[in-house]
Amino acid sequence: MNNSNRRLLSLTKYIWLIIFVVSLVLANYAKMWSKSLDVNWIMKYPRGWILPIKSYVGSFMDWLINDATFGFFTFKELTRAIAWGLEIPLTFATNFFATGYMDGVGSHAVQLFPPISWLAVIIVIVAIGHYARSWSLALFAGTCFLYLAVFGQWTSAMVTLSSIVIAVPFGVLGGVFLGIASYRWEKFEKVLSPLLDLMQTVPIFAYLVPILFLFGFGPVAAMIATIIYAMPPMVRVTIHALHNVPSEILDFGYMTGCTRRQIIWKILVPNAMPGLMVGVNQVIMLSLNMVIIASMIGAGGLGYDVLASLRRLDIGAGLEAGLAIVALALALDRLSQAYAIRFHRMAHDEDKNFIKRHIWSLTSLAAIFSASLVGSKLDYIQSYPDAWVLTTADFWEESIRFLNVNYFDQFDAVKTFMLVNFMMPVKRFLLGMPWGWVCLLLTFAGWQLGGLRLSLLCLILSLFIVITGQWEKAMITVYLCGVSVCIAGFFGVLLGILASENDWANRIVQGFIDTLQTLPSFVYLIPVVMLFRVGDFAAMIAVILYALAPAARYTTHGLRQIDPALIEAGVVSGCTKRQLLWKIKLPLALPEIMLGLNQTVMLALSMLVITALVGTRDLGQEVYISLTKADTGRGLVAGLSVAFIAIIVDRLINAAAKKTRRN
Repeated sequence: MNNSNRRLLSLTKYIWLIIFVVSLVLANYAKMWSKSLDVNWIMKYPRGWILPIKSYVGSFMDWLINDATFGFFTFKELTRAIAWGLEIPLTFATNFFATGYMDGVGSHAVQLFPPISWLAVIIVIVAIGHYARSWSLALFAGTCFLYLAVFGQWTSAMVTLSSIVIAVPFGVLGGVFLGIASYRWEKFEKVLSPLLDLMQTVPIFAYLVPILFLFGFGPVAAMIATIIYAMPPMVRVTIHALHNVPSEILDFGYMTGCTRRQIIWKILVPNAMPGLMVGVNQVIMLSLNMVIIASMIGAGGLGYDVLASLRRLDIGAGLEAGLAIVALALALDRLSQAYAIRFHRMAHDEDKNFIKRHIWSLTSLAAIFSASLVGSKLDYIQSYPDAWVLTTADFWEESIRFLNVNYFDQFDAVKTFMLVNFMMPVKRFLLGMPWGWVCLLLTFAGWQLGGLRLSLLCLILSLFIVITGQWEKAMITVYLCGVSVCIAGFFGVLLGILASENDWANRIVQGFIDTLQTLPSFVYLIPVVMLFRVGDFAAMIAVILYALAPAARYTTHGLRQIDPALIEAGVVSGCTKRQLLWKIKLPLALPEIMLGLNQTVMLALSMLVITALVGTRDLGQEVYISLTKADTGRGLVAGLSVAFIAIIVDRLINAAAKKTRRN
């Protein structure tokens, strides 16, 4: 770094120090000054200036549902036709896995054929695991599915699996086709990219309101929400995988006279298949992440069980259903990852005969047929017997009761200390600053980190939040997210440092992080509410647990990828372990650490919408209320406000990370 850059950096630090001092003064005195000078609009955006975007969106949705026509069909008829088309495969899958094939409706229905036997499903899963990788994976996946049966979650798990089995192919195919279109037409990618950003940053709840309007209440609407939520990563992975196909292979295709269609389907897609399988894995995991939220509009299955338990504060049943989702997620995650790797060696199977190539497919068919035949005579083969079911519900209930009885005072003391000394001061600081000053700060930060384009983006997005009347709730969202991210980032970076320094610690930390990432977001709320009651503190704890993982992962990755020669140079120059960490390793890993904090912010914002269920008063609650009232305009405006906060933070942190790399 030359002298001019050092002087500029020093000047920038002084400017931000002055800005911080001015912000402190404004936070404490701006409200008083605005009252004395009779300029209250400085603190609170006047209602008369608020643009009625909510009502515009609501009116548009009413027109779309009731009056819009496309040829001979109304828009409502079109959406219902789409829902009917998706209902056919979903009903088939549900019958096959969970309910069996019925004749009649309601209490008069008669079962013609039972669902697939629980034993057959486990055998098929074991066969898939062995085919994909090894006996160890087969045993792991089989054990996960056996857990579902042993702990009484089988029927609900099969309802969930039915939805996943149908939603994932639609999400994958839609993502692949959009990715191919983006690869072929650069203008299309430029239009699609901001839409994908919005789809990935708008809170999941916000999807549910318009989908409820357009497709009604039920499993089909829930599956459509799942497809929309899970598709964006597949699009991005497809674009990336296609661009990574070696140019030599493409040149060979053009030399042999392939058409554009043949280039796509005969050369690009087959060669990009390993990368595309990574996208399939992401679609599966995001679909499972939607299980509980989609149950709010009729999905059923394990998600409904967790949601019902949360409403009853039944911690035992909620955790058992949540752990069942984890077991299902772990099994499907490991199997899909193994298939992604297997695509590299598929060519070696071509010289085998038919039976050797399809031995596990034939085994699976034989298991299904045999289990169906024997299950008609032996009930315990067809359905897992109730007498064999185990439960840990009482254990979890007693554990929480023990903690509440014996350590309530300690928990309450920690909660009070954090609220009084940390959380409330931050909340007062953010709510005390004038909205114009905050918009100006964001604009200046954008200009200083990324130039004019980023500063204009920050200004426009922040002004949208102001003119739609969401400012106060947005500041509460920023307060909860900021406090949670600071704590999650602190502990995440500590865990990442620990994992990077010691292989044994790395295995423990990775196992802990994997567990946190596979637990459904709603599951965090049940024990937290039981221990700390509803409120901001309970929401903060749930957000910290949910958002901790990226900070730890990226820190570990950043520290482990440092060139060993640089570390060796530090050792040779006489640095202690502490000096190596603070003077060499952490500065070099800082860009990756910042990206990890960026992901932590994204997860924290997505979790805040869910924590509206435990009494927060932020934008998340606004989105949740809009869902309960089916108010599309209110939900979309609040959802866009959350998304714009996420986009501002994402762009600023990414710009800071790039600037750090350059320096």
